[in-house]
Formats: sequence, C-alpha cells, structure tokens
Amino acid sequence: MSHSAQEPIDRIDERGAAASALACLDRCLPLLGSPPDDLLRPLWHCVAEGGADWTDRLAGVRARVADAADAGAGQGPAAAGPAGAVVRDMLAAAPSGWEGAALRAWAGVCAAAALDVHERLGGGPLADGEERRQAQILDFLADAPAAAAGLRPVLEVSAEGRRVLRAVVSRRGRGA
Repeated sequence: MSHSAQEPIDRIDERGAAASALACLDRCLPLLGSPPDDLLRPLWHCVAEGGADWTDRLAGVRARVADAADAGAGQGPAAAGPAGAVVRDMLAAAPSGWEGAALRAWAGVCAAAALDVHERLGGGPLADGEERRQAQILDFLADAPAAAAGLRPVLEVSAEGRRVLRAVVSRRGRGA
C-alpha cells in the first residue's frame, strides 16, 4: 500500500474501512478465474447495513470463495497459483468481528495486496490505475456515508477495476 492510502484509511469509520477492503478484494476476484461478479454481495449488503450478521456472512463468503477457487483451478495458472491465493489470503485476513481498528487494518492489508498484484501483473499503468482507484474510493468514503445508496460509486469504481484485471488475466492466459 502506498503511504498516501494509509492516512485516509486511518480516518474512515467501520463501514468505510470494510467497504475499502471489499473494494480491493472485489477488484482482485479475476485472479480466481471466472467467479460470479456477485460473489461478495452478502458482505456488501452487510456493509450497507452497518455490520449486521458480519460473522455469519463472512463465513458464507469464505466458503463461496473456496468453492470458486476450486472451480477455477482448471482455468489456468492465475486461479490455481499464487495469484489466486492472494484473494483467499485477503479474505482470510478479514476480522471476524465488526470493529473499527481491525477493519482498518484489514483495509490496509487489502490495499497493499491489491497494489502488489497489479504491480506484478502489469507494472506502471496497471498499478497506477489501481492506486488511482484506491484513492478515489478512499476520498469518496471519507466524504460520504457508506450506506446502501452511498456505496454505488464505490461499487462502480471497483467493477471498472475488476474488468481491467479480468482483461489482463485473460490476455496472460491466452499468451501462456
């Protein structure tokens, strides 16, 4: 994670921290192969609801990600190898409780992991784009509540990043 991301992460509330971490995780989902775009939906709903049922929903999403990773194992090296493990590790780092400091720490871990993945897969422009998306999301979360309607711009930025990484992973898969 860049030093520029740590300060905004430290200033956001629980919802913002969870949304920031989920957005990073969401953008990295293509590393699992071709998981459904709504894989993290239960956690996004939880963020919108202020942490309601976080522990149960987190367990459910972890199981779905494990299933998606298993299904993606035959889809090439990204899903089966270290790249796919990054997504599982990011999700494993999620705190089981809805507590600000732990969620902010998770947001930092996810931001660093996402930036590292983008740096390794494409360097300059790809990593710059990821850093820009992280900054956009953190700026938005600092200025607006992360309630259901307030998450829409975060989800849009994240979906854009997911499409970009999906294209990179697909290109690498065709070239391998």
